[in-house]
Amino acid sequence: MYELIKALGVKQLLQHQAPVLGLSLILAEGLFKFHSFTLECLAFLATWFCADFLWQSARRLFRIRGLTGARASIE
Repeated sequence: MYELIKALGVKQLLQHQAPVLGLSLILAEGLFKFHSFTLECLAFLATWFCADFLWQSARRLFRIRGLTGARASIE
């Protein structure tokens, strides 16, 4: 975690991860009842990973479509 904060910086980390982290926490708290801290922690981390992957993929997709649409209107 220290390396992640050091590499990205607190501001960038909060901007990119706070929404996904919050959603993952809410999902984990509401859905995961394994009666084992380790299993719930691993499920939370997997949820955070998948949610972040989907979030970043959607951002890339819309950024690419937005740039393509802008180029088409200019030409």
